[in-house]
Amino acid sequence: MANYCTFFWETIANLIIIIFFQAIIKTMPRSKSSKQWLQEHFADSYVKQAQLDGYRSRAVYKLKEIDEKEHLIQPNMTIVDLGAAPGGWTQYVSQKLQGKGHIIALDILPMAPLANVDFILGDFTEKKCLEMLINQLASKRVDLVLSDMAPNMSGNAIIDLPKAMYLAELAFDFALEMLEARGTLLMKIFHGVGFDDIVKMAKLRFSKVVIRKPQASRARSRETYLLAKGYTL
Repeated sequence: MANYCTFFWETIANLIIIIFFQAIIKTMPRSKSSKQWLQEHFADSYVKQAQLDGYRSRAVYKLKEIDEKEHLIQPNMTIVDLGAAPGGWTQYVSQKLQGKGHIIALDILPMAPLANVDFILGDFTEKKCLEMLINQLASKRVDLVLSDMAPNMSGNAIIDLPKAMYLAELAFDFALEMLEARGTLLMKIFHGVGFDDIVKMAKLRFSKVVIRKPQASRARSRETYLLAKGYTL
């Protein structure tokens, strides 16, 4: 009964958040391109499904698809979720672990609380934020690092891709420092300069490295996900 009530109120809260932001969006001046994006967004089947399932974002289905194939999330794991807001991935992880594990979520944007999740509000590019995360781990190593981090996109690939690659490099470096032996990294990575270099480095430190493009990832997007399993200390 307790789990049902928690799910019920989380679902209600998520619907309120969606309605609130939709109301704000309607009052904002919009360009032709932003109007087109919004129309596409609210017509998106994954957006509608997320609302029905009580998830905070459509992005959850990217993780869900990969997890169902690769069995990434297991009880009693220590899991770090970078770039977590609004919390779709973290919500999925929390529901799977059911309190049996340690979840730390981090984002530069605020995130509504989730059951059994420690949230850090901060900029992962800043040293003090990394120190807060390491302190929260309390000397524990991490079984699974998740990163859906991405910069605010301007639409100019020359500007956007280096920023995105920098975030991917930070996530990768954190994984190398903090993963447990045989641990796993799943992170967003965009095709462009530096992509091949990170894949090559991953293959030197992990026993299995693959690139995934989940169905929920929009076809026109350069985003893919690097999955690296079997970390060697």
